[in-house]
Amino acid sequence: MNFNKEMAKIYHGTTTVGIVCSDGIVFATDTRVTANGYIAHKKGKKLYKLSDHLAMTIAGTVADAQNVIDILLFYIRKYELERQTKIPVKAAATLASNIFMSSRLFPYITQVIIGGVDGSSPSLYQIDFFGSLTEEKIVSTGSGSPIAYSILESGYFPSIRVEDGIKLAVKAVLAAMKRDTATGESFDVGVIDVNGYRELSENEKSKLIEVLR
Repeated sequence: MNFNKEMAKIYHGTTTVGIVCSDGIVFATDTRVTANGYIAHKKGKKLYKLSDHLAMTIAGTVADAQNVIDILLFYIRKYELERQTKIPVKAAATLASNIFMSSRLFPYITQVIIGGVDGSSPSLYQIDFFGSLTEEKIVSTGSGSPIAYSILESGYFPSIRVEDGIKLAVKAVLAAMKRDTATGESFDVGVIDVNGYRELSENEKSKLIEVLR
């Protein structure tokens, strides 16, 4: 056995989804984490709260993603403590972009979605591992994203409400779970609206599966 090769296994593989709704933002992710063809974790966390009005998803190398999250949380909390106000969503996304861009010679191998609500205005951004920043209405990252996009693009409309956005996001992740081997086990759903951030309970997720069958 080559010890160095074993230690160099990269935990990756996922499907994450973000949707801009007329009254908020919806995120959904699966929970499977793979290392090559091996299922390393069945309950991997890929959805993170950054502030009461702000959250992100991760796809790619787990250690790199966790490092980016730690840096982001530090600067977001610093901003909000010093200014006594919430960081704008676009500012948080630009901060993430700068973190990736500053390491582009030795890039973080991860892709993130950052979204939130400023007042009553929801917005969503995608950042790749070189720091490219794009604003999106629907976005998916990870190995199952091509499958998720086929669901998102056929079901999305600009005036969609959070209630229907949740169903669409979960439907996209479930479709990826059926076809992509690196996507699976279960799913997490986060919602941001004027009331702040919350994640769906296990009971709510079970009811969703029954509705979508």
